[in-house]
Amino acid sequence: MAYIWGWPLVNMHNRQTLFAQAPEPGLLGGVLPVAPLNRLSMLSDYLAPQQRFVTSPNQDVVYGAGFLAFDRDAVVIQVPEFGDRFWVYQIVDHRSDSFAEMGIQYGTKPGMYLLAGPGWDGDVPEGIKAVYRSQTNLGAVFPRIFMDDTPEDREAIQPLIDQVVAYPLADYTGSMQQTDWSESPVIPNPNAGGDSETQWVVPREFFTLLPTVLDEVPALPGEEALYASIKFVLDAAKDDPKLQQALTDTAIATEAEIINPMFEFRNNGVEAGNGWRTQKNAARFGFGYFQRTATAKGNMFSNVPDETMYFGADFDSEGQRLHGSKSYTVTFPKGAVPPVKGFWSLTLYNAQHFFNPNKLNRYSLGTKNKQLKTGEDGSLTIYVQADHPGGDKESNWLPSPKEDFSLYIRAYWPQEAITNGDWTPPSIESTE
Repeated sequence: MAYIWGWPLVNMHNRQTLFAQAPEPGLLGGVLPVAPLNRLSMLSDYLAPQQRFVTSPNQDVVYGAGFLAFDRDAVVIQVPEFGDRFWVYQIVDHRSDSFAEMGIQYGTKPGMYLLAGPGWDGDVPEGIKAVYRSQTNLGAVFPRIFMDDTPEDREAIQPLIDQVVAYPLADYTGSMQQTDWSESPVIPNPNAGGDSETQWVVPREFFTLLPTVLDEVPALPGEEALYASIKFVLDAAKDDPKLQQALTDTAIATEAEIINPMFEFRNNGVEAGNGWRTQKNAARFGFGYFQRTATAKGNMFSNVPDETMYFGADFDSEGQRLHGSKSYTVTFPKGAVPPVKGFWSLTLYNAQHFFNPNKLNRYSLGTKNKQLKTGEDGSLTIYVQADHPGGDKESNWLPSPKEDFSLYIRAYWPQEAITNGDWTPPSIESTE
């Protein structure tokens, strides 16, 4: 239980440790936005398929990322005038729970906002519009700003994202600061290589690191007994090599038998219909330890359901594993694309939950794509297969690898029909 409970917390600790090594805001390996603690870095385009920092990313927004250390200082984050463009800042604590509501769906006004930790008792300077408090000293921020897949919108978004900046309160001037993110320096990636996500939790090191994490994350009301029982065993193992070895063996076994299967969408969340799975408590995990860990394993940094609903599928309508040797169709009847106020997309992931490189550089289809073709009856069919579907179907083609893959529907700023379960994702039909 300690391994399952602590897995996402150790995960966050180790991600922050990586960001703490960044000498300046930039692009790790040229693809991932990283920054020193209490700052953030922005991309200037969609996320490249080479990144291995986090699984199940999207290809609909310009991402930013930053890890926060509130024991050092409170942090100022800026909001430009986005107009009617969809945007949301996901801001989470050490538990991956959101603690700030900032985005178009909240009516957040342009300006500067303050993020602070549980121990901050400073004065709020003039010009700060609101203060959001984390329950933990470790936090993270992930801006998401929607961008159409057109050259015109790529150009239009640049002056906006250049104002998405975060910095320690000590550097606050009262005026909006800017950074030209298209000129971000490349920072060498110490974890380069490999097809899977960077291994953020190492079983053999887990119980050595867990005492530090327990000290970093105060117990929630009701967790006192859980903390006490875990600390009791950890203390006993300090001077008992056999018990320490038992902990290590348990970590290795739990990783293989419980954590690894959580990676598959079929073992994550609840049924959503037609073979799809969804989450009901993303970024509001509370005491939902298993869901928090499953999310950290398979699709970490999911937004709260009011901001985004996610639907993942590993199988077709006949219960067969999705595989590049077959061709599939996903058909949304007329008027039945995901009902959203923001945007929606259908993304394809390879077996490691990353983008599948292809000649079209296409990893998702949805609102951002202006060339999608509907049928005579108004339905929208997306062709999911490895080979070109032929004819005039290329605009609706989502290229798959030759191996296993998964599909993922995102619904940003979902309408009530999605959040209450009235809308059901379409079936995935094999055409062979």
